[in-house]
Amino acid sequence: MSLREMFEKREETWLSTFATKSIDSQGRQVAEEPCDVRTSFQRDRDRIIHSKAFRRLKHKTQVFISPESDHFRTRLTHTLEVSQIARTVARALRLNEDLVEAISLGHDLGHTPFGHAGETALDRVSPEGFKHNIQSLRVVDKIEQGKGLNLTWKVRDGILNHTGDGTPSSLEGQIVKTADRIAYINHDIDDAIRGKIISLESLPKECLKVLGFKHSERINKMVRDMIEASWDKPYITMSKEIICAMNELRQFLFYNVYIGSLAKTEEKKAMRLVEEIYHYYSNYPQEIPIEYRRHSDFENNYQDNSKDILAVDYIAGMTDRYAISSYKKLFVPLGFQTPII
Repeated sequence: MSLREMFEKREETWLSTFATKSIDSQGRQVAEEPCDVRTSFQRDRDRIIHSKAFRRLKHKTQVFISPESDHFRTRLTHTLEVSQIARTVARALRLNEDLVEAISLGHDLGHTPFGHAGETALDRVSPEGFKHNIQSLRVVDKIEQGKGLNLTWKVRDGILNHTGDGTPSSLEGQIVKTADRIAYINHDIDDAIRGKIISLESLPKECLKVLGFKHSERINKMVRDMIEASWDKPYITMSKEIICAMNELRQFLFYNVYIGSLAKTEEKKAMRLVEEIYHYYSNYPQEIPIEYRRHSDFENNYQDNSKDILAVDYIAGMTDRYAISSYKKLFVPLGFQTPII
């Protein structure tokens, strides 16, 4: 019996009847020989961690664009916090931690530079529209390595449905969807207080009475509530009291941080930058690096919309600083230099 088969056997005996077992991954788009050491979900997690798209998350905005302090969250640290929260819940409910981790680490791979400002800009200018969860799935299906990562169906389903109206088919995916919200509500409060956009005293008092007055207390309260409310249930949920308090905090963040605050003063510039770069590359797709053109319809059949999709793929993959340097290269003139004779 291989190590992988031993892990699969242990899942059968230890995990909850509601858990997604590795042998029930529903397969890959292209069939592969199984690994002797790792289960299918462990293999997916490793592929995501070793991807270029994952590494680029460290230089992508979460909320604050290019902050001077090293302690503000980036898209990468957000992803790691989601993974930690989701794994804690999965372990307590005896669900599949490997599946939860793979979905968590891959859920934001398609996010744009400059956070939701970049997402809004691409959605506005692209004829196809843009949603980062759909792009995340496109990254793992087509873009990464020029052919995608060939992940299992259950991981792909969790990535696609981690946000929006869709419901993940697995409880592990449902955990990630809730953990994503727990993570960003709490760390965005923490970052906004650090950035002096809001103060602890300005937070809704009734919410703090329910959830806690400290960052760690609020996360602990939400995580414990999700575990207790979901215990022995075939779905993931939270108590009405906690959901109401979370939603009120989220609404507070929208009004006081996400819209019109000092944290957002540079967003209009970022959106215009993304839009200008998009218009350039959709007109000159041949200037996009070959690793992006390799997987695209533009290289294969020159369809009209393939130029737009190719430009979106390239720009969505950019880090904040690479997008800024690309803009300078394309639109900022260099001073004349006397040639050396």
